[in-house]
Amino acid sequence: MTASSARARRAFALPMGLAVASSLILVPVTTATAAEAAPAATTATTAGAADGEQTSYVVNILPGKLASALAERAITKAGGTVVKAYHKIGVIVVHSARADFAEKIRKVPGVQSAGATRTTPLAAQTTDDIGAPVELSEKQLDAAAAKADGDEDPLQGLQWDLPAIKADKAHKKSLGSDKVTVAVIDTGVDDTHPDLAPNFDRAASVSCVGGVPDTTDGAWRPQEGESAHGTHVAGEIAAAKNGIGMTGVAPGVKVSGIKVSQPDGFFYTEAVVCGFMWAADHGVDVTNNSYYTDPWMFNCTNDPDQKALVHAVGRATAYAELKGAVNVASAGNSDLDLAARTLPDDSSPNDSTPVDREIDTKTCLDIPAQLPGVVTVAATGAKNLKSSYSNYGKGVIDIAAPGGDSTRFQAPEAPAVDGRILGTLPGGGYGYMAGTSMAGPHVAGVAALIKSTHPKAPAFQVKALLKAQADTMACPKPYDLDGDGVEDAVCEGGKSGAGFYGAGMADALDAVTKR
Repeated sequence: MTASSARARRAFALPMGLAVASSLILVPVTTATAAEAAPAATTATTAGAADGEQTSYVVNILPGKLASALAERAITKAGGTVVKAYHKIGVIVVHSARADFAEKIRKVPGVQSAGATRTTPLAAQTTDDIGAPVELSEKQLDAAAAKADGDEDPLQGLQWDLPAIKADKAHKKSLGSDKVTVAVIDTGVDDTHPDLAPNFDRAASVSCVGGVPDTTDGAWRPQEGESAHGTHVAGEIAAAKNGIGMTGVAPGVKVSGIKVSQPDGFFYTEAVVCGFMWAADHGVDVTNNSYYTDPWMFNCTNDPDQKALVHAVGRATAYAELKGAVNVASAGNSDLDLAARTLPDDSSPNDSTPVDREIDTKTCLDIPAQLPGVVTVAATGAKNLKSSYSNYGKGVIDIAAPGGDSTRFQAPEAPAVDGRILGTLPGGGYGYMAGTSMAGPHVAGVAALIKSTHPKAPAFQVKALLKAQADTMACPKPYDLDGDGVEDAVCEGGKSGAGFYGAGMADALDAVTKR
């Protein structure tokens, strides 16, 4: 199994109908467009790099410049090179060619945890992308534009997801404030796209690939051959209502690009930490996170390396929230009940050789989605049912939003023709993708509208309003998408539907009208 196929199981867009590895949650397209003591988790020993091969680590210490200075001396003595020290949260990114570096540095007084951020040397293998989104042809663009209402952008009729969260009605009241910025922490954003350029916040944009901020002009953009994922997400959030193309959930707010994905598609801890820190220190109001942190789908705190990754990313998300950012993350695409006592994971580590393991959900987390304070989002389809692939779990899912599904399972009403989600693509195009990756941006957009309505609201209040304003969705009776008489997943929560939908469907209209 390739690393890319393993990654596609998470909160990453699923281009429907691709022929991919059996481990994927594959949703076929049918239209051309369209209480007992917990068992210990079986964990893999981090392979890391051999002696003489550079790899990356995070070292977690007490916050502060003095503690950082002392730790940096110890890091050098243990054979490491400091790449970046985030002394505000006590996280230091290190490179070392010593295979025993982590073991040595953990013994240093003041070091709280330390671990390798990957299981390969720094020159990770190149992998195939998970596949391109389905791009709209010129003929399809023209046909959609011809059917658009007078006050709609040309492609808005294809966006069944906007009325699903009442965004179309919300836009008649407010488009959101240009003083609010949503950061897309992702694969990069093409700010030259005509639907994104009017709303792009360059000052809050950066490349964090490698764990060090790069502010070179355009560093935040995806390069040729890199994933369109981040650009698609950005359009869902804030494509301008400007008579061109599509309309975002919050078309009047700003959007920034924080690139954290390597060219081969890996989202490593050092880059993710950098992304949250950059967003926090540049006044971002909402972050969208449609990924999990590689190479582990679940990071288990009984493993010293994985424990360090949980600590590092957890500190960064907590810091961002303290600085005012609402962190939104996608729940994942493996159709797993995240509230179960144990879960299988056969895709980790995805940057070397995956192993079969049973993880304990009390100690093993999908990060950042399951970190404290992060808003965890499940996906729904055009029939307002849980998307066939979406992870779920009572007490884990916070809220739901459209992520799309196969038209075979959940077909939209006309004029929409595809059950997936429309978004912007690099180079000025538009296309469909589906996944909890697409659900998260809808919630991020609604959070931005709430922040626009309540500009002085701290992050915890915006999160509370997200849930309080959500429309409750009862559990389906039964949840049988393919009609074979067998439930496809079990929803807990009865009339609340919390197992599938958390507090319910995000509501954009309430976001702009309730004060």
